[in-house]
Amino acid sequence: MKYITIVGDGMADDPLPELSGATPLSHARTPNMDSLASKGSCGMTRHFYDDLPLDSGVANLSILGYDPVKYYPGRGPLEAINIGVPLDEGDIACRFNFSTVKDGVLVDPFAGHITNEETKTLIKALDDDNHYDGVEFHQGTSYRNLLILRGGYGHCMDFYSTPAHDLTGEKIGQHIISPTTDEGRETADMLNDIVGRSRELLEGHEINLSRQAGGQNPGNIIWPWGQGLKSHIPSFTDIYGLSGALISAVDLLKGIGREIGLDVIDVPGATGYIDTNYVGKADAALKSLREKDFVFVHVESPDESGHEGSIENKVRSIEDIDEHIVGRIVSGLDCDFRLVITPDHPTPVKKRTHTNEQVPFILYDSTDGRADGVKEYTEQEVMSKGSLSLERGFDLMKLLTRPS
Repeated sequence: MKYITIVGDGMADDPLPELSGATPLSHARTPNMDSLASKGSCGMTRHFYDDLPLDSGVANLSILGYDPVKYYPGRGPLEAINIGVPLDEGDIACRFNFSTVKDGVLVDPFAGHITNEETKTLIKALDDDNHYDGVEFHQGTSYRNLLILRGGYGHCMDFYSTPAHDLTGEKIGQHIISPTTDEGRETADMLNDIVGRSRELLEGHEINLSRQAGGQNPGNIIWPWGQGLKSHIPSFTDIYGLSGALISAVDLLKGIGREIGLDVIDVPGATGYIDTNYVGKADAALKSLREKDFVFVHVESPDESGHEGSIENKVRSIEDIDEHIVGRIVSGLDCDFRLVITPDHPTPVKKRTHTNEQVPFILYDSTDGRADGVKEYTEQEVMSKGSLSLERGFDLMKLLTRPS
């Protein structure tokens, strides 16, 4: 038996008048997911938890079968693992976005999906301007990068910073990084200074002037968020007794995979956007299943489309997942298998951020003909006709890997 999880990040959504009351998932043409839903068992669950951020790291850790309340360290430390930045006890790792500010308003949290070549140059400029001890800038992928506050310099993790993707259309001056304790005040003040200096430094940088001349959004500010300390998460194999691999374009997911001992497969052309290499991901999954028991395929494009507020791109990304990932993997398997398809959370295009509603999932077993009356894989169909309901999202992995 082989085990597969396919995650359409942010794939769930709300009914939209532009789609005559349909959601992007119900509007999209998804014959492969519909077929699996009609032949398997479907249900609803939630992968966000009280007192934790509405973060894809929380949700995907849950899908992988871990209780995030026990194990989620914050986004920064997980991205550091994949980037290859070692953390010592007491070090603080933050994600930082290159973003676009215009007239004091954050208009694009992703800086027009700025390229790696461009961010390499901009990070060099940030390094050259840095005058704080124990502060390091590290390159990640595109707009997603890493700020490290090394231990031993008096830095404190007690501050709050709104995730960059929740600031779209907001005046940046109204969302300064704020301390949550008196001990965190100095670090929050330092980070606000770093943000302000980045605005001054990057606005006139030749990279950004060139992007603006070409009609692209500049990376003219950095925004740190998602801080955390070094993670300690047990291995997937130790818990579930299965070997496995993870496929994603996103540093956060790759970091989770490396931390829990999964083989992380880099797919050429996997971008984390609507132009990603869907076919390459499917082929990599099939190849890994020749040797591994389990593969986790994560696709970021529906989430990015939701954050952008693009209905067209979200529908397109869902259809691409159905045709080029789900269909290709299922048709390419010549063995018994059990498969889960699920969003990690909704990213509604009207809200442009993550929300805490339940998400629909499919559990399909090629050796089991039981079905529950669901005919199409949509939020409403699964909610009304699905036979499964999980109070705790991290129990989904137990359903997937249960003994036959």
